Amino acid sequence: MNVDSYRFLPRSFRSFYEGRGPFAGEEEPVWAPFEKRLQDSRIALLTSAGLYVKKSQSPFDLDRERANPAWGDPSWRAIPASAGSADLGVAHLHINDEDVVADPEIALPARLLEQLAADRVIGSAAAEHISVMGYQERSLEGWRDRTAGEVAAHLRSQGVDGLILAPA
Repeated sequence: MNVDSYRFLPRSFRSFYEGRGPFAGEEEPVWAPFEKRLQDSRIALLTSAGLYVKKSQSPFDLDRERANPAWGDPSWRAIPASAGSADLGVAHLHINDEDVVADPEIALPARLLEQLAADRVIGSAAAEHISVMGYQERSLEGWRDRTAGEVAAHLRSQGVDGLILAPA
């Protein structure tokens, strides 16, 4: 099976991501071994589609990004696993959000993850998932200084063992 990672992205992204080489300070890929059995693990989702809960969360900062197109909002949102399509909004300038608005499962497949738990493929699904705006400035300064640590702490507080990136 071949997976086209760029199917829903502009083709120009391919050369940027595949040909960029390591960022400053990177010598090898960053990864950690997954030592727990999947059947015993709590799994969360992370979407890069800029989802937020309309009634209780502010959208990602599109006004600043419009003013400075090289910037991307480095903040994050906790999305309850129980949130339905009517509860969610999308704030992202680099994707066509019509399909995501119509069916958020495209970007945050929480029902599918729940099914994996029901089928005992995974131990359980997290009660909350994570949403970010995938487009970020090249330095990733906001992510390194704040977002990554906050997201990791939030996931640890939920007892999450693994995180699946579900980009839009």
